[in-house]
Amino acid sequence: MTFNDIAWLPLCAGLTAVGIGLSYLAFRRRGATAGLRATAWSLLPLAAYLTGALQTLWNIGAAAVGFVTGLVLSPAVWAGVVLAGLSALLFVVSGTLRGRTLSRARTARPEAGGATASPERSATPKTAQTGKTAPRQVEQPAGDDFSDIEDILKRRGIS
Repeated sequence: MTFNDIAWLPLCAGLTAVGIGLSYLAFRRRGATAGLRATAWSLLPLAAYLTGALQTLWNIGAAAVGFVTGLVLSPAVWAGVVLAGLSALLFVVSGTLRGRTLSRARTARPEAGGATASPERSATPKTAQTGKTAPRQVEQPAGDDFSDIEDILKRRGIS
């Protein structure tokens, strides 16, 4: 059914007339606020017809219905939906892996920067007065999988 197959002016005018009648009832029963709101809704069908927006809304609705019926009945479209879902899943997984890589890089940088700091900056006020510096931590090779965990445990005093 195309847009021009329906007599839209009488339909829209009739919807507006019925809506204004119901708006009057809403005004009497629930007050001015409800009546004005109902009147505003009632004027929309006729306004959509007169501005040409009704044809646009019809075309959008027809396109949506055509898309949904084509989606349900077409195996090729379902294959596209599956591929789109797989793509979304891969985006989520890659984002998670990237976040883990960045967090590992962030935790590795401060430890490397602390080892190259000058003794005056790393010394506490008590050791600065005596001239002694705190013993430096022995750095573990980067290939050790548990080196970051061991460093955290050593900082907390757990061996």
